[in-house]
Order: sequence, then structure tokens, then C-alpha cells
Amino acid sequence: MAHQDLWAPWRMAYLHQLESQESDARVGTAPASANFLRAAWDDEANAAAHHVVFRNAHGLALLNRYPYANGHVLVALADARPTLMDYTPEQRAQLWQLVDVAVDLVERAFHPQGINVGFNQGRAAGAGLPEHLHVHVVARWGGDTNFMASIGAIRVVPDSLENSWKALCAVAR
Repeated sequence: MAHQDLWAPWRMAYLHQLESQESDARVGTAPASANFLRAAWDDEANAAAHHVVFRNAHGLALLNRYPYANGHVLVALADARPTLMDYTPEQRAQLWQLVDVAVDLVERAFHPQGINVGFNQGRAAGAGLPEHLHVHVVARWGGDTNFMASIGAIRVVPDSLENSWKALCAVAR
């Protein structure tokens, strides 16, 4: 069997970012800008740079820069809180309304065979940004996972963030 390489240089930036955040958290010097969701919310004029596909008065939906699969969208309220129950019932309703929008956009843009919706509350549950609860909306297709994920700990995402962003924006209008 011939060995082949799969180059994914964007993953190194993500790994360095995680290392830096963990180090900063240990010494208490994590910058406020480490919250990419808040940065996307505050920088409304640069929606494309943040891959924002939908925004309303309460929150937004944007592409995950480190997706599990093609068209992986994150949904978050503007108000950063670490747990679901830290939000009021009204805020939770607003969050799920945003999830409804994101699911609809993903279905219309990508026509997946399935969708995963969920959130990781707390670092131990896998939250990469535990101080700002967000919901993952992930398009799925039969066969979209393979030996790469289970043996090589590598995900193969078949399209670029830019193409995914354009597809979602096209159906959001």
C-alpha cells in the first residue's frame, strides 16, 4: 500500500490557538478577543471575514473554521454565558429560533442526508469556548466519516469555508 499525505495546514493554526488559550487560562491572561463568537458579533461590518451567514437582534450563525463536516455552522447568542441554564427562558427560545434558521439554511444550501444538532457545555464535554455556549449544526451524509477519523484522527472536509459560506449566503437571501 502506497503512503499518501493529506495536507491540512489550517489545522496547525487551530492547534496553536488551543495551546495558547490553555496557557493563557492557566496564568489568567486570556485576552477578551479570544472569544471569536463575540468578535464576530462586534464586527458586524466584516461578516464575510467571520463567515457569518445569519444575524438578528439576538445572535448569529457562522461557519465553524474547524468543521467536523462540510457546512458545519455554529449558532450563538450575543450574550456570552457558559451554560444553557444561565440564559433566561426567553433567551433560550431565541437561541433555538436561531438554530431553526441555521438548520433551514444548511438543508437548503447542502441538501444533506442528515443533520446533527448539539452543544458541548463545559471543557470536559468538549467545549472549545466554554465561556460562550454555542450550538453546532452539522450537515451529514452517508459515508462522510471513514477510517481517517478513527485511525488517523483526521477529518476530511471536501469543500472550502469560502465555498460553504457562499452557498449558505445564497440561500439566506
